[in-house]
Amino acid sequence: MAGIYLHIPFCRSRCVYCDFYSTTLGKDVMTAYARALEQEMRCRRNYLGEAPIQTLYIGGGTPSQLPADILERIFSAIGRHFELDANAEVTIEANPDDITPGWLKALRQTPVDRISMGAQTFSDRLLRFTRRRHDARQTLAAVEACQDAGITNISLDLIYGLPGQTMDEWLTDIRQALSLGITHLSAYALSYEEGTPLKAMLRKGEVQEADEELSRQMYDHLLLAAKQAGFLHYEISNFALPGYHSRHNSSYWQGLPYLGLGAGAHSYDGSRSRRANLPDINAYIAAEGDVPHQEETLSDEELYDEYIMTRLRTSSGLLLEELSSEDRRYCLRQAAPHLAQHLLQIRDGRLCLTHEGIFTSNDIISDLMK
Repeated sequence: MAGIYLHIPFCRSRCVYCDFYSTTLGKDVMTAYARALEQEMRCRRNYLGEAPIQTLYIGGGTPSQLPADILERIFSAIGRHFELDANAEVTIEANPDDITPGWLKALRQTPVDRISMGAQTFSDRLLRFTRRRHDARQTLAAVEACQDAGITNISLDLIYGLPGQTMDEWLTDIRQALSLGITHLSAYALSYEEGTPLKAMLRKGEVQEADEELSRQMYDHLLLAAKQAGFLHYEISNFALPGYHSRHNSSYWQGLPYLGLGAGAHSYDGSRSRRANLPDINAYIAAEGDVPHQEETLSDEELYDEYIMTRLRTSSGLLLEELSSEDRRYCLRQAAPHLAQHLLQIRDGRLCLTHEGIFTSNDIISDLMK
């Protein structure tokens, strides 16, 4: 299985919490960027070998900011340089206010069969605070418009632990999201990343981090509501109806190879080689395909650490027999205190987080790493 991630670093405006690489430059730069993407595709078309592409994920930034003609140009280039499997999962990220009848009409001319929509919350008060461009009404209308257009595989993103967010607001977010007929839900605890306006606000004392116990209760309510709605909790932050898990994101957690195209995109050969394109759109456009990047070769210890970090995030956990005998002994020795406290469990030869362990997963994973 091989996948492609394509980074579209364009936003109309920046949200206070976002640290992903993006720019607010306009259509002229989008056109030049699309041309640069074609050149990188041509140069790196053999990175994944001859296997058909099983997943394609177009993220950002805000890919739904792309005009129809540029979107068509990008997909035309993908078709020339790569073979998409007939049953490939093709996802595009979108903001609710970008989802218009015209945009959906253009999208239906592409292989896209899945939309990941950044709702974040249904509280207009919190949407204004986070500088989101849409309101709750637009999210409801966007989901309905996608479904009416025949795109029914829809994932919504929510954030909890926002400054001043109440439990009632969070419960409303969960109920509203699960009532829309979506197939997938991603819910993330707010993080304060360096370089973001939100981090600056925190340092100035203008906002306070959510109480830890409140965040835990919010997550507990999420788990219960998702389960009652028939969603499977297959990764710490991700829930899906049966058969609708994100195949692309799951490939990251399974250590499968993927090709990252675009400024700031990352690639992995599935063995031990990683590559990161530099997050510089001007340098990317000027490079004519041979884009500035950094490469690293992972050591045995780094491979072990990545295996621990990615597999333990999933409900299936890590298969102990996949570790070398030395690494397995080390892993079980480090896991012993957490097993004794019922934060970890061994089930069918797999080491997994328990329900209680999820809440301290970062600490547990760190303890098991080298």
